[in-house]
Amino acid sequence: MNGPHLPNFHIPHLEKIEWMIETNGWALEVIPPHPDPAAPIPGAAYTLGFPATFGFAEVILVGLTPAAAHSIAELVADCLRGGAEIPLGVEVVGLLDGELRCVFAVADPRSHGFEMATADAWHRGQHFDVVQMLWPDRNGFLPYEVGYDQRLRGLQPLLTRQSE
Repeated sequence: MNGPHLPNFHIPHLEKIEWMIETNGWALEVIPPHPDPAAPIPGAAYTLGFPATFGFAEVILVGLTPAAAHSIAELVADCLRGGAEIPLGVEVVGLLDGELRCVFAVADPRSHGFEMATADAWHRGQHFDVVQMLWPDRNGFLPYEVGYDQRLRGLQPLLTRQSE
């Protein structure tokens, strides 16, 4: 196929993030899974821009596909944009379909092997808060509850701060 040559649209990653935040108020960065048998780390995605745009911590979602994580982050952004206050460490009902519960827990992703290099660069090495949005299994149980589906334990580890 001989068609017109397209120009090189290579844009540095942080410029793309900056454009997304300028356009939408936030961006989502994906962390690919690391299937190392000795210490597997599931895939994750985290927001960039929530503190400046909404006055809320960056949110990390672990164990979801990038598309699902984006959809949920969009729901959170819409709630915050609408003026909702999302409490930390308590169950939230009404964000997810079917009145499913979720929890926004103070997190320390790096101490659990999750690299957040883009967030570190975006925040210019300054401290920023991170919360993990804990999502329920198919039966509505959260990861810290007795009935939680054990097959999902490795998919959604709790990234709580070590001091808690």
